[in-house]
Amino acid sequence: MTRDEIQAFFAGRQALWTARNPDGLAAGHAPDSTVVSPMFGRLQGRAAIRDAYAALFKTFPDWDLQIEDLLIDGHRVAQSFSVTATHVGDFMGFAGTNRRFEIHGVRLFEMGEGLIKSEKRLYDFTGLLIQIGVLRGKPGKS
Repeated sequence: MTRDEIQAFFAGRQALWTARNPDGLAAGHAPDSTVVSPMFGRLQGRAAIRDAYAALFKTFPDWDLQIEDLLIDGHRVAQSFSVTATHVGDFMGFAGTNRRFEIHGVRLFEMGEGLIKSEKRLYDFTGLLIQIGVLRGKPGKS
């Protein structure tokens, strides 16, 4: 893929994120693609990746991904992002808390044949859990 093709590919994905479209987002991954995510662990294959997108939007229906930078080096891409969302659905055994959170991170991609071959998501997962009330940041006073 050329630099321009990669930029167009990711510009098109922003609309899919805004629409919270798990099928469209999964279609951008190669059939044997891998995703490594703090939230979902290691995912292998388009079907597992699609299911993770669907679970994400069910748990956080107002998930708002904003892309800050897109750095391209050949077939490798780094994308810094921010997300705001509300914890509404079940997550890690916890019912929705209706708490909002904000995270910032980077996603690292390897592209091939016009699709995502691999993706690694890096963000403060512990901070997310604290913000939605699943973990406490400091021990309580006795």
